[in-house]
Amino acid sequence: MGRELEYFFYPRSVAVFGSFREGAIAREILRNIVEGGFEGEVVPVNPRGGQVEVAGRTFEIVRKLERSVDVAIIAVPAKVVPSLIDEIGPLVRGAVVISAGFSEVGNRELERELVEKAKKHGIRLIGPNCAGIFGVHGKFFGSFEVRVRKGGLALISQSGAFGGAALAMGNEEGIGFSAFVSYGNAADLNESDFLEYFADDPNTRVIALYIEGVKDGRRFLRALRYASVRKPVIVLKAGKSASGARAAASHTGSLSGSYEIYRAAFRQAGAIEVREMEELFDAAKAFEMHPKAGRRVVVITNSGGPGVLAADKLEELGLEMAGLSVETVEKLRSFLPPQCSVKNPIDLIADADYTRYRRTIETVCRDDNVDAILVICVPPIFVPSGEVARAVIEADCGKPIVVNFMAGELVRDGLELLEKDGIKNFPTPERAARALLWLSLR
Repeated sequence: MGRELEYFFYPRSVAVFGSFREGAIAREILRNIVEGGFEGEVVPVNPRGGQVEVAGRTFEIVRKLERSVDVAIIAVPAKVVPSLIDEIGPLVRGAVVISAGFSEVGNRELERELVEKAKKHGIRLIGPNCAGIFGVHGKFFGSFEVRVRKGGLALISQSGAFGGAALAMGNEEGIGFSAFVSYGNAADLNESDFLEYFADDPNTRVIALYIEGVKDGRRFLRALRYASVRKPVIVLKAGKSASGARAAASHTGSLSGSYEIYRAAFRQAGAIEVREMEELFDAAKAFEMHPKAGRRVVVITNSGGPGVLAADKLEELGLEMAGLSVETVEKLRSFLPPQCSVKNPIDLIADADYTRYRRTIETVCRDDNVDAILVICVPPIFVPSGEVARAVIEADCGKPIVVNFMAGELVRDGLELLEKDGIKNFPTPERAARALLWLSLR
């Protein structure tokens, strides 16, 4: 349905319009494209001509675009954008308009003119007033935001600044991205177009959407449903409160509408709503690892306190602490020291090593009453966290496992091993519990 926008995220050629002096936005975007390893043709354009050097490469700045390109990235003063679109119309398939100064500041006439010129030439527009786009698998970083590692999360953000902060936070959290699009004022393409596109993009496993408001509610609901059937869609809605809604309206000129209507729409479409940025990433991390999970959870820990915190949070969220079968309990008793608790949460006590963790995981995994496993590790200085990480990685278990290794230096080695194997860590028991909630909603 949405594959026709592929040239934006996997372009073969791109032109960048703007100033290429030190510190200018167009120069930063050009640098990002070159440093990101883009393998297609890159054409810097400015009427003054000259040269620009970025990332050890020197480019001739052409005064006027004279060859066809897939995508134009435009960072010039707002008032000249419509005439530029008219000029390059026959040579460009899509344009990303970074420039601000349109409907978000009341300049609706200029935005209308921009859309008219684009329509005349059959150009699709992203923006204006946006932060650009990434097609990470196409090695295309057409934005001034921080580059990210390759993975399965497509981030669609109405706000450029939110998108930038989310990309940086995603890097810290070890998230891999397939794409990023900041669509700003949505003068042409909007959240619905991108939902449909990423629903069909083979490199995208999870879609995250930050919205303040939408212009066409019916179309949005259709697109959200279309995407949610195909892959997890995580939605963070800003402007829930009255004052937040007013701020959203002045930010991108969108109609934020009643939050209750949005909530009902998310539920109806099968999307997963989160309340804050941290939850958005926890949900994304969970879905990068597992497509879904059941509601009956067993907690395995080497420390009683965090195990209790996890159990409290799981029950508060409406998940179940799995009741283990008599056979499972007997098997656990056969190899665990007598001071270990074999009730759920299972407390392996402080000196739990590779063998104790691995055998416990494998034993509970075979219990039909267990849908998912939460493994907690708070290593004492005499048990390397890498040992416990290997136990999680090497355990023969086909059920979803989420982990909470804490904290800091004590677990660094373990986290590196987990990360290499594609296992994401949740830094607190509560966040790990909530990750299982997201998986249970699919």
